Amino acid sequence: MGTWTGLIENRKKPEPREIRVEKGTLVEFRHNSDRVLAVVQGTEGKKNLLLGVPSGQVHSVHPRQITFAINGSSSFTPSDIPGFWEAVQAKLDPESLAVAWELVQEERHAFSLVELAQLLFSDDSPISTYATYRLLSEDRTYFKPKGEGYEPRTPAQVKEILHQMAVTRQRQQEQAEFEAHLQQALAGQKQVWTPAERARLELLERLALQGAAAGIRNHEDLSQNLNPSDRERALQLLQQMGFPPSPQGAFDALVALGLWSRHENLALRLTGIPTQFPKEVEQYTQTLLENPPAERVARRDLTALHTYTIDDASTRDIDDALSIESWSEEQVKLWIHIADPSRWVQWGDPLDLEARKRGTSVYLPEQVIPMFPPQLSTGPMSLVQGEVRPALSFGVVLGCEGQIHDFEICLSHIKVTYRLTYEDADEMLELGAEEELTAIARAAQWRYAWRLAQGAIQIGLPEQDIKVIDEIPHLRVIEDTPSRQMVAEMMVLTGEVAARFAYQNGIPVPYRLQPAPDLPPPETLDLYPQGPVRSFAIMRCLSRAEVGTQPGRHTGLGLDAYCQVTSPIRRYADLLAHYQIKAFLQGDPPPLTESDVQQVLLALEPGTAEAIQVERKSKRYWSIEYLRLRPGQVWRALVLGYLREQENLVLVMLDEIAFRVPVRLERQIPLGAWIELEVVQADPRADVIELQQVKDR
Repeated sequence: MGTWTGLIENRKKPEPREIRVEKGTLVEFRHNSDRVLAVVQGTEGKKNLLLGVPSGQVHSVHPRQITFAINGSSSFTPSDIPGFWEAVQAKLDPESLAVAWELVQEERHAFSLVELAQLLFSDDSPISTYATYRLLSEDRTYFKPKGEGYEPRTPAQVKEILHQMAVTRQRQQEQAEFEAHLQQALAGQKQVWTPAERARLELLERLALQGAAAGIRNHEDLSQNLNPSDRERALQLLQQMGFPPSPQGAFDALVALGLWSRHENLALRLTGIPTQFPKEVEQYTQTLLENPPAERVARRDLTALHTYTIDDASTRDIDDALSIESWSEEQVKLWIHIADPSRWVQWGDPLDLEARKRGTSVYLPEQVIPMFPPQLSTGPMSLVQGEVRPALSFGVVLGCEGQIHDFEICLSHIKVTYRLTYEDADEMLELGAEEELTAIARAAQWRYAWRLAQGAIQIGLPEQDIKVIDEIPHLRVIEDTPSRQMVAEMMVLTGEVAARFAYQNGIPVPYRLQPAPDLPPPETLDLYPQGPVRSFAIMRCLSRAEVGTQPGRHTGLGLDAYCQVTSPIRRYADLLAHYQIKAFLQGDPPPLTESDVQQVLLALEPGTAEAIQVERKSKRYWSIEYLRLRPGQVWRALVLGYLREQENLVLVMLDEIAFRVPVRLERQIPLGAWIELEVVQADPRADVIELQQVKDR
């Protein structure tokens, strides 16, 4: 029988070894990625061996492809291979290697394959030897190749390898579970995501937000957080889910997973505005509700007054109420009651710090994000009908010409008699059903006339009210009705009284000021049609309101001093004024110096500006969606003003929904003209709205 001597490369060993291979020798070789048992049947050329397999096929194989040869027996035929392999498989228990390693782990030398076969199976037959080789060739834990043999790893090495294997198995299991959760979520099943899964999904959120970041405060910081590695992980996850690897693909994936709505407010998500309260604040709130703080001073009992709250029907945090104590044709004694949240929140406590961080409540078409937890803001802080509530009450003696004759401020208890909507109040005023309410409205008219005489600027542009219910926007125009004028005038009066009181008593508070605008001369203004067109022209000239610690002229209101105090549940600057005034009324020094007030105002400014921006963007989004849902509708619009006259670019107001939008006309049209428009394109997600004038029909 002929022999062939060559170098057989062992894949696990650093050095090749010489093996005598005779015809009839059983060998293992690599065919593509498979390990194949075959029998040597001869040679081909100078190097290759001819190897037979059970199917009858013969392979011409270079010696380098042979990974193992079973020496000591050259009587194998291809038909013997199935039985041989079945016997080997019966011995392939990886746990047997662990047992063998336990016996020799302290040895620091290599063991031959025959020695390990004896250790594992108590014999070194071809079946046991090959089974030992197969176990060792797949082992990455207990033994490592060394020279012609295998050396046991140290206990420390085995411990670390087992730990890494456990970590890998855990990751694989988590990945499999994550993939299963993804598929279930895509199929519409609600999922409870683990923290690790949420972290991976947050990568998609950050990628989606990059596509909407332009123009939003702080978006640069957010986009920088998605580093190249995180971005790559997000893109891989999208590809795995079958979505395009892009910000829009990430948005679509999050909607499909049920994590985001198709109308997700990305402007809100791009800000730092928190939509939930921290657990510690919730716990502190619950403690307050269970153990209300004691009052330090007695409050004046004003519960006998006939008291009204007037708000929109959807309002839940009611922070102002109106009463009248006496009235005649010459003067009235009014009471404006403002909710007193400082009964529950103190400067520097957890509620105060959280409210200061938020700066304001945020009113969006689809939700309200309150400054205080709702358990307080709509509960004991709110002026609820029929309930005795603490308030900061402003008593004002007003003359028939609208001038303030006298005023007082006190801590009080009130009890609301009527909780009215604006529609209710308008109807009662029209019918003269409530004498007190009628007297308050008349006093508001005195006051408004007085302010106009002082130079107040009259603006009359309709505003929108947008509410979203089940992802459907509902729009209406807020009319400047008698009840709204009455409430607005009483709030302005309260702000003037608060400013006067603070200045006279040296109390540092935030004052609101508005520099005088550079208005066109009266003869030029008279060229603009009265109503929204003239109001828009004036509004474009107005300076932005400012906040400071010293009183100054508020040109728009026609007042020499003004301090907002009427929304302490919703605006932190108002609450700040309450802290200061309340301390004075209690005989205590104000908690903040003028410098402190200035610092707080500076800290509040970015957050309040951000909230205003989000509110505006959200209203615009839903206005565009409202138009998108009404294809083919013709909209009546008022031309308010030219934005770029040479391009015939005008700003119009859609009459039905008071939505102001630029439109490019084919020819110039006079200001104040009514035109008909139709929607060409409306995409709220892309912030695109295009209208064109309907041609004469």
